[in-house]
Amino acid sequence: MFAPALLETLTAVIETGSFERAAARLGVTPPAISQRMRTLTEAAGGPVLTRTRPAEATPLGLRLLRHARDVAALQADLAADLGATAGPRPVTVAINADSLETWAVDALADAPGFRFDVVVLDQDHTADALRRGEVSAAVTSEARAITGCLAHPLGALRYRATCTPDFRDRYFADGVTAAAIAAAPVLQFTSMDALQHRWLASHAPGRPPPAHRIPAPGPFTDATRAGLGWGLNPEVAVAGDLASGRLVEMIADTPLDTPLHWQVGRAMAEVLSPLTRAMRRAARAALIRSDG
Repeated sequence: MFAPALLETLTAVIETGSFERAAARLGVTPPAISQRMRTLTEAAGGPVLTRTRPAEATPLGLRLLRHARDVAALQADLAADLGATAGPRPVTVAINADSLETWAVDALADAPGFRFDVVVLDQDHTADALRRGEVSAAVTSEARAITGCLAHPLGALRYRATCTPDFRDRYFADGVTAAAIAAAPVLQFTSMDALQHRWLASHAPGRPPPAHRIPAPGPFTDATRAGLGWGLNPEVAVAGDLASGRLVEMIADTPLDTPLHWQVGRAMAEVLSPLTRAMRRAARAALIRSDG
């Protein structure tokens, strides 16, 4: 077990970015912070911080940070049960960017009493952060419950392969063929973003197209509207564009539905139950029903 003071110090250093600011938060001296971090490093069996400014956690440090926040959340929950004054429960969750852009923020706002640290990852990779112990819960594409977790189906986020009419006329005058796809630039969120390739595998398999990477949902959709490339956009984000003709579907009526699930660690399931309920409510309002 790690002493609570050591975990509290790790949290303060990572959240403030420096030993000096962590010392000010905790009411101790910077040398005391340094000593605590050395003690924690020895107890953990490896470095918990990188040698950077601001201070950042190593993978081991992230695992301990998650544990520290879980402990703090459990203590706050116990204090509330006993009628004592309790602050917000800290929790680290992994959510994909499109969910944050379209529906998940409403869920976070509907779950008061928490202090959120949101890790933004592709839905195909959020489960890995949960397995590594870096987050307490995640929105993920994985339906099967991860070891030590409870899984709740949320529904599916529907995407449409879209581009501007001018882009379509320039690259796809003869249809969405393999040759045309190989020449037309595609928009990709990051190297982990496989949505475009999944859609292509069903509708226009062939050589991968040249890609622009735009790692933010709003700018990604803006880049589609600007004609920089074609891409898979959440239907809810481009419904108005499609209705007005500002954007068109690459191939009519070919949506890509991505089933999403909320997975939460069993040890934190009770503490996080208000958040779980809020996530499921928000998902029912925004996502489509899915058997996936």
